[in-house]
Amino acid sequence: MITLILLHPLQPVPAQSWTFADDEPAILIGRAADNHVVLYSAVVSRRHIELRRVNNGWEVLNLGANGTYVDGEAIVRVPVTDGVILRLARSGPQIQIRLGITTTTPASKSQRCLSTLVNAERETEIGEQSDQEIESLPRKR
Repeated sequence: MITLILLHPLQPVPAQSWTFADDEPAILIGRAADNHVVLYSAVVSRRHIELRRVNNGWEVLNLGANGTYVDGEAIVRVPVTDGVILRLARSGPQIQIRLGITTTTPASKSQRCLSTLVNAERETEIGEQSDQEIESLPRKR
């Protein structure tokens, strides 16, 4: 089993998770609707990463124009270790990979969490914009 966990950007709870059997040859992640895992984020490419089955394990292959990062370092292709966290683009969503662990999340809760994730990203963008606008205003003395 391989489980992908979308980490919530503001809370310590997962936003959503997907579990796949070990006989799956590849798992595609990206913005396009025909991926195994679809992430609605402007910084995620249509085909952002591919998880490939290799020998007795998995490897991650970056396909995205904005890159994929592990521990802040851009990757091209790396073997998957249990618990590794991938960041799609420098400021994009984070996915933790767990090997041999099954997690299930009710669909309705997943959808609420995904909506929260999208709204949190928008609020962060709006908040950053507002801070910049405030800093550019003349200061009273």
